[in-house]
Amino acid sequence: MNICVYGAASNSIDAAYLEFGEALGEEMGRRGHTLIFGGGKNGMMGAVARGAHRTGGEIVGVAPTFFPDGAFFPHCTAFRSTETMRERKQLMEELSDAFLVTPGGIGTYEEFFEVFTLCHLGRLGKRIVICNKNGYFDPLLSLLSHTVREGFLAAEDMGLLFVTDGIEEIFAHIEA
Repeated sequence: MNICVYGAASNSIDAAYLEFGEALGEEMGRRGHTLIFGGGKNGMMGAVARGAHRTGGEIVGVAPTFFPDGAFFPHCTAFRSTETMRERKQLMEELSDAFLVTPGGIGTYEEFFEVFTLCHLGRLGKRIVICNKNGYFDPLLSLLSHTVREGFLAAEDMGLLFVTDGIEEIFAHIEA
């Protein structure tokens, strides 16, 4: 299975997140899944890639040509270049069978909301897992619940999301 992982590109985050990312990547590699990600060597992206690499997983980086060469994870088994961020997201969506949203910033939120919207509209029928390590996404989940209460999002759309911080639960859900 090709699994897209969205997450931070910054190393200035708590080590617990990076450890979680590496464990996630290790399990992905052990289970024979292919990592599809933004190609970065730092932050959550780099952590997941390092873990997948350590256990022999296939790693496919996808990044626009305007990113600096030194920013990429050096052990990708394949690397796909795009001209724009929009093309990058589309290619990652096309290549992937499921999406894992790990802690990150505005780029991660933007990627998450795009796939969530596409699933909501019936244009994408793939699983989305929010990896809620240390309750990182609790404020976002609270906002989404508020959105449902106010009538701007149907309650059943929340069923498109699977939220957990457990690595076993993540893979049980996407492999089901």
